[in-house]
Amino acid sequence: MFTGALMALHASLPNTVGNLGSLVQTLLPWLGLSVPVLLALAALRRSRLAAVAALVPAVVWASLFGGVLTDKSGAHGGGAGRLVVVSHNVDEGNRDPEGTARALAATEADVLALEELGRDAAPVYARELAGAYPHRTVHGGIGLWSRHRLEDVEVVPIMPWTRAVRATVRTPEGPVAVYAAHLASVRVHPFHGFTTERRNDAARLLADAVHAEPLPRVVVLGDLNGTDRDRSLAPLTSGLRSAQREAGDGFGFTWPAAFPMVRIDDVLVRGMTPRSSWTLPATGSDHLPVAASLTL
Repeated sequence: MFTGALMALHASLPNTVGNLGSLVQTLLPWLGLSVPVLLALAALRRSRLAAVAALVPAVVWASLFGGVLTDKSGAHGGGAGRLVVVSHNVDEGNRDPEGTARALAATEADVLALEELGRDAAPVYARELAGAYPHRTVHGGIGLWSRHRLEDVEVVPIMPWTRAVRATVRTPEGPVAVYAAHLASVRVHPFHGFTTERRNDAARLLADAVHAEPLPRVVVLGDLNGTDRDRSLAPLTSGLRSAQREAGDGFGFTWPAAFPMVRIDDVLVRGMTPRSSWTLPATGSDHLPVAASLTL
């Protein structure tokens, strides 16, 4: 019953102590693992009452995530009136930037947003992606590559160093404002809990820029270091739609790449309709790339 209440009332958990609410919301899907454990314990005790009680968190979990498990995606490809975007935290410690760049080029996406570009690796990506993507802009560890012309490129000041870039992508169907961002990392400390203050500040600054964006069609790509269910990211996510939640198949977990447990890399949109959303195979990074096909 406690587990069921924890899931049902997750939005009411306070963030005043160790950002407990945000931590639970980040790992919320995994609380479903408590159901088979509780059922096993009920079987060991041969308790029908315990078995029935264990159905409470099962019902709550199904009400929260049952729709996520259905395949809502359409065709992954692009075409007339569609914009295919890919975002990837390529990992500054990536030992195979050439292979990662080739894998990204093979997606045939219209726009690539890369985060955590290392100083030595950035020229490698520029070289490997130049043939498929004639337009690019790189600022600090953030880069945008595009098949369409990029205009009005500017750094979005969300942290003391460059972690976000905005550009207008001139598609055949009209302009689209694209934001590529890498919010600050979070840490879990045994005495201080889930530390998210710097990330939350960056999210609010990014949200201010996105909400003030004059173009009606907006895409936010990047590593948010948090899920779209985390209330602390609500200033940013509340005005946008998650492509994965609206047009994906499953949870679309992205990190860590070896055994993905959370979706901290995302595609958020405004003024466009997500038609499909998916994760791409692992590269040399510790994150999985994410992709979405959007109707303009």
